[in-house]
Amino acid sequence: MHKNTEQQLNDFFQYLQIQKRSSQHTLSSYRRDLSQLSLFCTHGERQHWAEVQASDIRHHIANRHRKGISSKSLQRELSAIRSFYNYLLKQGLVKNNPATHIKAPKQTRKLPKLLDVDQLSGMLDTPADSVLEIRDLAMFELFYSSGLRLSELSAINRNDIDLSERSLRVQSGKGGKQRNLPIGRKAITAIKRWLSYRTNMSKNHETALFISNKGCRLGQRSIQLRLDKWCKKLGLPEHVHPHMLRHSFASHLLESSQDIRAVQELLGHSNISTTQIYTHLDFQHLAEVYDQTHPRAKKKVNK
Repeated sequence: MHKNTEQQLNDFFQYLQIQKRSSQHTLSSYRRDLSQLSLFCTHGERQHWAEVQASDIRHHIANRHRKGISSKSLQRELSAIRSFYNYLLKQGLVKNNPATHIKAPKQTRKLPKLLDVDQLSGMLDTPADSVLEIRDLAMFELFYSSGLRLSELSAINRNDIDLSERSLRVQSGKGGKQRNLPIGRKAITAIKRWLSYRTNMSKNHETALFISNKGCRLGQRSIQLRLDKWCKKLGLPEHVHPHMLRHSFASHLLESSQDIRAVQELLGHSNISTTQIYTHLDFQHLAEVYDQTHPRAKKKVNK
């Protein structure tokens, strides 16, 4: 490509850094993504950014996809390209944005892993051997009882819980949204037991519901490690991560109630399409039951 194109890229990065105050992470990502586009244009004998057409962008993204680049990464690359061309438009260096209507290939949506009711019962009904395990079981019960995100669980304060009303107020949900959630009987019992020990462990008027042995709020990474340690102690065959408890909550509730709107509200999903993935999990379970129980589901055919 022409030497001016590299200068225009550098001007764009300077614009991002100084005027847009973009993070170093964003700048690094954009540099990487746009260097791929620049390389593609060089091979395609495009000398100036204004010569690049929508078909070129489409061809570039298709090539990247064939190399195994994920849909999520390609969406990010397209975002970088659009931002760059919007900048060039403002500078009067191009007449249109060739990436405006280009979309990344759709990514196959993987169904989340979850635990069945028996696995969860075994995990939550095992007696605790220490104060920290009493705290951990209260956390895990609340995770599964209310379908919380990891960040939400870590952020819960003592006064967010109303034990008499058996309710929880999530103050820091995704997108800054708040919501009120019910708490199950087992979780209430576990939390009450934990609170009897928490009082002596808390330091400096710590407001967090779940605290470390040093009296400070328990962070997300610490919660992950405690769950992993507990599951290894029980000898569970697969790695259990915190979000599996949320997935299990959603799937089990939907399977029993068939009320997707209620599950959406409880999970704090702004879009019901996000919740609909659990309908696929529910169907998967029903299909397994059908295969195992229907008298003609697996009937052998005489040849």
